Amino acid sequence: MHLTSEKNVRSIVRTGIKAGKRGVFCLPALMAYSVSHQWLRELRRNGARTFVAVDFRVPDSEVVTVGHYNATPREMTAAEAIGVVRRQEDALGYEIVVRRSIARGELHRVRHVKQVTGWRYAPGENGKRPCGCGACVPAGAIKSADIRARYGDPPTPKKPELMAQLAAATDTFDICVALMSLATRSRGDAEALAYLLDHPDPEVRSCLAIALGAYRGRVAVDYLRRLLSDPDQEVSEDAAEALGQGETGLGASVGEGQIG
Repeated sequence: MHLTSEKNVRSIVRTGIKAGKRGVFCLPALMAYSVSHQWLRELRRNGARTFVAVDFRVPDSEVVTVGHYNATPREMTAAEAIGVVRRQEDALGYEIVVRRSIARGELHRVRHVKQVTGWRYAPGENGKRPCGCGACVPAGAIKSADIRARYGDPPTPKKPELMAQLAAATDTFDICVALMSLATRSRGDAEALAYLLDHPDPEVRSCLAIALGAYRGRVAVDYLRRLLSDPDQEVSEDAAEALGQGETGLGASVGEGQIG
């Protein structure tokens, strides 16, 4: 069972689940509901409001990885991985990763799920004061500004300030910091980033691809398609992932039942 934003349903039903850099994250659908859907509240912190579950089937012999999210994963078959998770006294924080995309023919159904299931920040942290660092509470996450304000952190810069910061940046680190901040808030005016398409540092072009994934409009799509043919593999992969997210933002309805 894979959790995803409702906006991705149309694309998934049409072509299957696209693998990210590590693969497709999932958990056994036959476990207790609170365990199999445990990641929902944590995923919602990224900003998506409504999540759905996509049930799919892979062969028992499929090679996957399994483990707690902050430990080194182990490689084994899907059947063995399910056994590992089910034998845990506390399976919160565990994840299984199928290291390829899931084909449309392997999908079983898409279904609504409870939007309040699971833990946030870390297993067992519900009810505790969350950490305010950028890693635990990234910019753009739900209530991130309120949480950082409790620690006395300054407010996150607005988009005009970030664009000025980007224009003034002279090294890779500063450029990428500005681009990653833009990735949490941008919606238009991708033309202002055109000068970075041919930047000599692939790390900058990779950050650009990630940032463009937050933009809307034909210009951003055209820039991402250009980055698809970048000679650096990581840049092209980031562009492909950004395009996969952008092309599903058309709205879709979801209901119980089989994939037709």
